[in-house]
Amino acid sequence: MGKITFYEDRGFQGRAYECSSDHSNLQPCFSRCNSIRVDSGCWMLYELPNFSGCQYFLRRGEYPDYQQWMGLSDSIRSCRLIPHTSSHRLRVYEREDYRGEVLELTEDCSSLQDRFHFSELHSFNVLEGSWVLYEMPSYRGRQYLLSPGNYRRYHDWGAVTARVGSLRRVVDFY
Repeated sequence: MGKITFYEDRGFQGRAYECSSDHSNLQPCFSRCNSIRVDSGCWMLYELPNFSGCQYFLRRGEYPDYQQWMGLSDSIRSCRLIPHTSSHRLRVYEREDYRGEVLELTEDCSSLQDRFHFSELHSFNVLEGSWVLYEMPSYRGRQYLLSPGNYRRYHDWGAVTARVGSLRRVVDFY
């Protein structure tokens, strides 16, 4: 079970909307989002309705303004509660369609370039758990949620390039 509260103004002020499950269209609930409080669970927020547009990963904590979650604007139009899992495992491939060198990860990686000498990854097979892929090292840049499943090419996870800088397991801290 998760709980997230969206506030229209910075510093947890203004009209608030509480949510405890996936919501494909938050537009009728609030006009803008400038601060968020996550009481439980891990969440992926989306800039547009129907789980599309820029994505922002949040775990338990307080985010007094949208820059705190690396937001590009005050537009949050959908959200998804990410299921909790105890184990994480994924395979990354150097080329699309699961070709080229393959590596298996079970832990976070803050720099794929430093660790594996890859600056681009073209396909993923998420075997266990959910992961957040970041465009740049040190968990910065555009974010993409990878749930268990197959991603044959970077378009499958919603990216416009195969540039991957870092990967993080979705883990809620209790």
